Amino acid sequence: MADNVKYDEEFILNSRGLKLFTCRWLPASQKPKALVFICHGYAMECSITMQSTAMQLVKAGFAVYGIDYEGHGKSSGRQGYVHNFNNLIEDCFKHFTEICEREENRGKMRFLLGESMGGAMALLLHRKKPDFWNGAVLVAPMCKVRENKYCYKGPLFLKTAYEFLRVSTDLEKRLQEVTLPFLVLHGEDDRVTDKNVSDQLHKVASSKDKTLKLYSGMWHGLLYGEPQRNIDIVFKDIISWLDKRCSIANSRM
Repeated sequence: MADNVKYDEEFILNSRGLKLFTCRWLPASQKPKALVFICHGYAMECSITMQSTAMQLVKAGFAVYGIDYEGHGKSSGRQGYVHNFNNLIEDCFKHFTEICEREENRGKMRFLLGESMGGAMALLLHRKKPDFWNGAVLVAPMCKVRENKYCYKGPLFLKTAYEFLRVSTDLEKRLQEVTLPFLVLHGEDDRVTDKNVSDQLHKVASSKDKTLKLYSGMWHGLLYGEPQRNIDIVFKDIISWLDKRCSIANSRM
């Protein structure tokens, strides 16, 4: 870990008695500009898969927090199995809001960053408490699934597939209910989630502050699955978007 980054990890218990892995990356020599909460994708986790994302953000001055969902990464539960997506939402919401309520974090801006299934998670966290979040970065969000068996390391459980279909169908039907500021990013050649629904989200969401970035020649894994030159382009857009929102908020204080 870089000298200018403070990293911590901790296991917490959720309401169902399961042990969940959590982690955080903090700037070591400055107060963070804002808080960013990572919502990882299916079959992914935070401390390894999303570490490069967290490091990019913390080096830009943001505090970054992550949690491995039940059945993912270092958390308890059957690996790759999602019995009820609502349980994952409750776990993330409880953990993230508790972090926001800590004395050192009160008054700081709060952003969600969700990739693929995590994009759906971010939108559902917003729906749960619409005025709580200051914005979201949605990377190839799962608002409609384009199933591709080659993207998974193991078989997709039938119940998990049902939950993905249920959640994505519900999101697609209610895109107009999205009101928070957001940046949605999608690769033009994505074969896992549907870029057309990201375009639809941008068009019909009620948000006054909304931005769509489509990347020609890029695929699904914009944060870590592309050549470094492409990843650099994506993070430049993300950090620029976050910095602008923080600057606007500071100018109003």
